[in-house]
Amino acid sequence: MVALKFHQYQVVGRALPKDAEDTPKIYRMKLWHTNDVRAKSKFWYFLKKVKKSNGQIVAINEILEKKPTVVENYGIWLRYQSRTGYHNMYEEYRDTTLNGAVDQMCTEMASRHKVRFPCIQIIETATIPAKLCKREITKQFHNSKINFPLNSDDAFMSDYVRILILGSVWQGF
Repeated sequence: MVALKFHQYQVVGRALPKDAEDTPKIYRMKLWHTNDVRAKSKFWYFLKKVKKSNGQIVAINEILEKKPTVVENYGIWLRYQSRTGYHNMYEEYRDTTLNGAVDQMCTEMASRHKVRFPCIQIIETATIPAKLCKREITKQFHNSKINFPLNSDDAFMSDYVRILILGSVWQGF
């Protein structure tokens, strides 16, 4: 099993109360990052209404998937900064978790568009039903009669070739 690099966090923060009876407005964001410290930093980066020095983090929780064994279609709306400017984009991925889909998105953006994760802003994510999927790369898996071949190591090398390459007897030093 591959360990996922990005985790989803819910960060809740507010401005520091000025008086004992003051109840400042509370702000909540869902963010993806490698750990909770970086998620807090990203929270203050996006929150422009309160300065970090005048605010406090109320809570930070990692959000986990309810059913991490079921494959679903995920849609991700994002904004990224390239060398020529800012671009908006919609992408679809099939994965068992939303964190896995975000991981796929980061890998794809790095390979196809040369965009690192700090330059990407995830605007919205959603679970997409099969009939609403737009991309052919995700629609190809919606066929109920799809088959995958079962490969084994023996199919690649016949006994004759194996003996020629490896030898029939153990060879010492």
